[in-house]
Amino acid sequence: MRSLNQQFTRVNVTLNPETSHPQLILSADRKSVRHTDTRQNMPAIPQRFEICVCVLGSRSFTWGRHYWEVEVGDKTEWTLGVCKDSVRQKGQIRLSTEDGYWTMNLRDEDKYWAWTTPLTLLHQCMKPHAVGIFLDYEAGKVSFYNADNKSHLFTFTETFTEKLKPYFSPRLNEGGRNAGALRIRYVLDWE
Repeated sequence: MRSLNQQFTRVNVTLNPETSHPQLILSADRKSVRHTDTRQNMPAIPQRFEICVCVLGSRSFTWGRHYWEVEVGDKTEWTLGVCKDSVRQKGQIRLSTEDGYWTMNLRDEDKYWAWTTPLTLLHQCMKPHAVGIFLDYEAGKVSFYNADNKSHLFTFTETFTEKLKPYFSPRLNEGGRNAGALRIRYVLDWE
């Protein structure tokens, strides 16, 4: 990961509140998101997700190599990755590469999946506290790493032709079992 880190730009990602599902709470600095059982009264605007409990990053990427990290802590479920700027935000969403999503997630506390077709079960021996996401637009790669021990989790390979945005879903809080927030952290040291 060290050689890759030197070739990527650290990105200051923030969350876009206009895309946020009404049951998500964003921090004032737009760096963390968590699910709540209470639906907030929010304007029904075209870019807001209605059913999928997720939020997009504010920044779009059309070129270059970018890296950011997300603290997942002790959450039992989450989904992270990138998606096309043009993805459908109304109705049911299918997190597939065919529909413009390149994501991985944790389900059931210990099952890591890459949302390929068919789904790919990832064999991860150490639960990450934080996930690093590399986007190499020209090479068509989205890679996920355990940011704690720098181990590779999965890489998608695709040809990108439009804007991509970071994708975040803390998933449902499950009666408090999955109540923690996803937190975007600033990467100070790559070592």
